[in-house]
Amino acid sequence: MNRVRVRAWVGSTVFLVLAPGIVAGVVPWLITGWQIPWSGAWILPISVVASLVILSGIVTLLDAFIRFARADGTPAPPVPTAHLVVVGPYRYVRNPMYLAVLAIILGQALLFASWWTVLYAGIVFGAVLLFVRFYEEPTLERTYGDEYRQYRSKVRGWVPRTDPWSARD
Repeated sequence: MNRVRVRAWVGSTVFLVLAPGIVAGVVPWLITGWQIPWSGAWILPISVVASLVILSGIVTLLDAFIRFARADGTPAPPVPTAHLVVVGPYRYVRNPMYLAVLAIILGQALLFASWWTVLYAGIVFGAVLLFVRFYEEPTLERTYGDEYRQYRSKVRGWVPRTDPWSARD
């Protein structure tokens, strides 16, 4: 495996642990203690729904990180990919990693019956919106130019498409 590929996999793994790992794992654990307050007949349906939401977020997040590493870069701004990543979940929505992190947080809010975690999810979403609008989108446009502008015109940022986008569209 060449140096660039190794750096991409190591960088993506470190970034996964440090960013989403803390935001969607450590902080919700600090808020909730991961204590399930449900009992009786409610525990099974709530646990199933919450677990599906959390697992869908984890799967989407891991898929996106793997795609960045395979493209010899990371989702971290200092070590981007050579080409815009527009495959997998990115064919449906421009910000699948942020949505996945929010799904993980909100799934925990449901599982642990925590309004504080819901409030935290709102704060995270607000911070992400500002970051995307004022840093990430301008940086992507400068870095990838027309490739990003075409993609942005066809794929919404926060509401997924019902059909997958293709660069041929």
